[in-house]
Amino acid sequence: MAVTVLAAALVVAALVLPNSVVGLRPAKFVRLPAEAVIGAAVMLALPRRPRVVLAAVSGVALAAMTVLNLLDMGFNQYLGRSFNLVLDWSLLGDAQSYLEDSLGRTATLAATAGLIVVVLLLFVLLALSMVRLSDLLARHTGTATRGTLVAGVVWITCSSLGLQISGVPIASDRTAAALKLQAHRVSDTLRDEAEFRKVAKVDAFGDTPGAQLVPDLRGKDMIFTFIESYGRSAIEDPVIAPGVDRTLDERTAALAKAGFHAKSGWLTSATYGGSSWLGHSTTMSGLWVNNQQRYRTVMASDHLSLTKAFEKTGAFDTVGVMPGVQKAWPEQSFYGLNRVYNAFELGYKGPKFSWSTMPDQYALQQYQDRVHSKKPADGKSRMSLLILTSSHQPWAPIPKMVGWDQLGDGSVFKGIQAAGNKPADIIADTTRSRQEYGKSVQYSVTALTQWLERYGTKDTVLVFLGDHQPIARVSGNHASRDVPVAIVAKDPKVLDKVDDWGWTDGLRPAHDAPVWRMSSFRDRFLTAYGSTPHPKRG
Repeated sequence: MAVTVLAAALVVAALVLPNSVVGLRPAKFVRLPAEAVIGAAVMLALPRRPRVVLAAVSGVALAAMTVLNLLDMGFNQYLGRSFNLVLDWSLLGDAQSYLEDSLGRTATLAATAGLIVVVLLLFVLLALSMVRLSDLLARHTGTATRGTLVAGVVWITCSSLGLQISGVPIASDRTAAALKLQAHRVSDTLRDEAEFRKVAKVDAFGDTPGAQLVPDLRGKDMIFTFIESYGRSAIEDPVIAPGVDRTLDERTAALAKAGFHAKSGWLTSATYGGSSWLGHSTTMSGLWVNNQQRYRTVMASDHLSLTKAFEKTGAFDTVGVMPGVQKAWPEQSFYGLNRVYNAFELGYKGPKFSWSTMPDQYALQQYQDRVHSKKPADGKSRMSLLILTSSHQPWAPIPKMVGWDQLGDGSVFKGIQAAGNKPADIIADTTRSRQEYGKSVQYSVTALTQWLERYGTKDTVLVFLGDHQPIARVSGNHASRDVPVAIVAKDPKVLDKVDDWGWTDGLRPAHDAPVWRMSSFRDRFLTAYGSTPHPKRG
């Protein structure tokens, strides 16, 4: 009897399981699932062999839907969106790599093996549970038939009257609705792929001659920088913001003393909590790149990226510094970069800081030594793309600033890394995650602005922004997708060009500063600095 009760409880729990962590409350599990009523009616009408086969297949299908619900939970919690059955399987490998960097290979392999065992058990137990319950129905046909009729009437009544427990409807069709949603999601994804290919072929500046691109920035030392997970929550969340805001204000004052001034605003990112490359490509392409398929489409296209526009002029040497890149990076062509320095080409001999291969301060000094301090050949100017990594989750351990002349090969960070927090102590603790996230942003902003203060010239123009908000556990379940963006320069004419944007003076954008979609930045920037549109149509 106890086994049968457990089997019934498992099946019902799977049928009513929500797809978000915030939906996990007791009232969600005391509902009457329509799928159970219909399933019982079908089982009662079938002979033994087809009944057993259908029960087993239904159990496997229910297990698959349960896994998808759990994946939705994880994706909603970390990336602010549901799992995409078509596009997101590749991200599971990235998640494993992230855990390996954060928790170590042994712990990650153990966790992966445990997860595989749990998933297999789920499939087996649900299949066996369904077979057991179908056998129970067959052995007590009369009672089961009456019970099914009563359950059907109760479900219809509760549904018609909208009866609820603690705000949750008693009548449930959760699994059927989830199945329908998954089908629509697959259909929408396939349709979106075809439509986006057409959109990506249209480019307002696609046929603009190089001579007519960014003429107002000729001769400038142009730098675009992304700060990992630097989102609006860093500046406005009551727990995180005090330290970050103080840092931004202090660094604004320090830069002003060095002759630099800034304007800042907000961009709404195409991604949330992760998948930074979607934010990078959206900013640079001027297209809304919010999933992996769109990303692949853009990277394979000849759509003009903002960085490639500088290469197309013929007046700029173009360089990328990517401390987070640890494998082949074919995207170099799309971004129009003549040279890219990856994690293995910056001479770092110090320890990793969880996922981050090296501290931002070290990466910036290497950029200075290997790139910025050297004049390009043929009298060209330079455009650089830097992607910083120290504020990547799990925000433990976090580097600390050291003297710029003490950086050496990075060995100086060994003691700092060893004395820092352990990732396992931070990942599961929401309060500490928020606190340490704020500290990591302070570190990255300080490193970047100190570099500018120390090495920037009268011609340096720095554009820096976040790629996305941090995960929901840090930014909140209802946080916006906005990220700060700033333009910093000594030459007042550079900021005068964007004066009509309405941005805030300084590094900290005001709460009511303009908010644009991240995909609009490329065209606004190109237009502000004198580029002439020559549309290209597919």
